[in-house]
Formats: sequence, structure tokens, C-alpha cells
Amino acid sequence: MPFAATILTLFPEMFPGPLGLSLAGRALREGLWSLEARDIRAWATDRHRTVDDAPAGGGPGMVLKPDVLAAAIDASRHEGPRLLMSPRGTPLTQSLVRELAAGPGFLVVCGRFEGVDQRVIDGRELSEISIGDYVLSGGEPAAMVLLDAVVRLLPGVMGRPDSGHEESFEDGLLEHPHYTKPNLWEGAEIPEILLSGDHRAIARWKRRQREALTRARRPDLWRAYESGKI
Repeated sequence: MPFAATILTLFPEMFPGPLGLSLAGRALREGLWSLEARDIRAWATDRHRTVDDAPAGGGPGMVLKPDVLAAAIDASRHEGPRLLMSPRGTPLTQSLVRELAAGPGFLVVCGRFEGVDQRVIDGRELSEISIGDYVLSGGEPAAMVLLDAVVRLLPGVMGRPDSGHEESFEDGLLEHPHYTKPNLWEGAEIPEILLSGDHRAIARWKRRQREALTRARRPDLWRAYESGKI
């Protein structure tokens, strides 16, 4: 069975969006993975298709109703993890992406408004995932980021399976600089070592560059790398 993703959203028309293009889109058309976007409003029970209500205890905004969202989740009968895109969630890392890509797929709930009733998160065992320390208008862009990261790791999606080995975060280091022709552009030359044909020397240069960039730009990653935690 191909990797299967189900999205629960108030805006199913947003999908596949960018996921229908490039590597992910080609893999989707070739059946290497599947995507189903379901409208949460389909499980609303009143004639206005109400999906939200005022937060208990007061406060601004609205909260997704537990009965409607739970019904949408239960109807999916999806194998694999149940995820909720949330700014308070566990940070999305490359190791988590690899773990998800190795599974059968997942269900993603895209929150809106002020959030989701906590009873649904607890009762339906939703794992909250964050793509960064900022707030979006909804979980849909975050779900697309998650899926793009996961789909590219599925078997057959990337033309060369080894093409991602030196990318940022794969081994705890940021990626090294890249260059291509022309050799001289606006007075700047490609580093001579990259044109030398000495593959060992090139590998050492790339490694030094990755270490230097990580140390300068992401001291948190560098500390984890040095301590062997990555």
C-alpha cells in the first residue's frame, strides 16, 4: 500500500496546492503516495454547518467544537499517527520526518481560530507538531510543509536516493555552499578546490564549510552535534 495522508481542514480546496507540483506532485500522480483532504464542516449537524463556538471561560476568538471534529476524525479510520499542526507542539525535525516517512501514513488536523478543544486532543490522541516559533492563520500551510518534507523521503520520489545525504539537518549539520557554471560571475570565482577533481579534498572542504556554517548560524545544533546527541 502506498503512503496515505488524510487532511482534515475547513479549506479542502487548498490541497494539493504546492504538493501537486514538482517531486511531490509527480509522485502523487504516479501513485507513490495518496492525499485526501476532507472538509470538517461535513460533520456539522446544524443547518448553518457550525464548527466553532466561543471559548469556555471567555477570551477572544472561537474554538473548534469537539463533537464535530471528533466525528470527522472517527470517520477517517486512518491507520498511523493522528497529528495536529499547532504552534505549541513538538518541533518538527528531520529525525521525526524520517520516522513518519517510514510509516503507512498519517492523519493531519488543521486547526483554525483560537485552537482545538483540548478534549479532542486528549480523547483522540492527537500528537501536536509545530513547524516553528510563529503563528499562522491556520494549520494548512504547516501541513503542506510537513507533507513536503515527508514525501520526498518516500521510496522512488527522489531520482537519486543519495541526493539528500548532505542536506541540512540530515546528520546534524547545515548544508555547505553550492556553485555551478559560469566559473567566474560578477568578479566572484568558484572555489578552486571544487574544480580540482580531488574528491577527498572536496569532501574535506564541504565538511569544514558545513561545520563552520553550523557553528556560526545554529549554535544550538552545533552543541548537540559536538555532544553526540545528533
